[in-house]
Amino acid sequence: MSEMQLTKRRLLGGIAIAAAAAALAACNDSKDAADASSSGKTTADGTNVDTMQTAATEMPQADGDVDMAEVLKPGALPEMALGKADAPVKIVEYMSMTCPHCAHFHNTTFDTIKQKYIDTGKVQFIIREFPFDPRAAAAFMLARCNASSPEQLSTPEQYFPMVSMLFKQQQVWAAAEDGRAALLQMSKLAGFTEDSFTKCLTNQKLLDEVNATRERGSKDFGVDATPTFLINGKRYSGDMPVDTMSKLIDSLI
Repeated sequence: MSEMQLTKRRLLGGIAIAAAAAALAACNDSKDAADASSSGKTTADGTNVDTMQTAATEMPQADGDVDMAEVLKPGALPEMALGKADAPVKIVEYMSMTCPHCAHFHNTTFDTIKQKYIDTGKVQFIIREFPFDPRAAAAFMLARCNASSPEQLSTPEQYFPMVSMLFKQQQVWAAAEDGRAALLQMSKLAGFTEDSFTKCLTNQKLLDEVNATRERGSKDFGVDATPTFLINGKRYSGDMPVDTMSKLIDSLI
């Protein structure tokens, strides 16, 4: 089995094959979210790498090329996209919910980029799951579930606010000793009950699809760190401040 695969046994220590109370307790796995606040990336082995630009307006350097037509083909899960489908700039972000640099980007940069470029029709922004650990996979599953009907998938209007809340509160749940309780508390703020929380996290098909999304990013597009942005045929690894991403987008419009 691929080393990249987050198996059901690893996810929450055997969730979906043991009694829910015992299985969900292993949500305590992977409480290693760092407290980094500068630009950077998290690699597949959990290492946090500082990639802070020497100047905020410096043009970022691409890590390589990607076939954007292939990138934009649907995967195992419905796309979580914001913005016009015919926007001239396409941004696909692969991220992990326990990655501190992903949280930093979404807490400090994303809203401004949304206002400047997504809401004005210049950028279509797509999030794809790339969990590094079982707790990140569980958080993604909760974002993907409809809180009131966990057997159904969420819409982008439900998904993005859930992701935003989890990133804003990342240190509360990702570093908590009792990860199960912390994630349940976060989920209740989004309308989950303990029953719907359990049903979501025991959905093997959803876990397989989250895994498949990660596998595709790794094998097909060379993603090995988070956040990684695939932008109009180029791959960029690491967090970007507003000015840096703005300069890059402006160069493509």
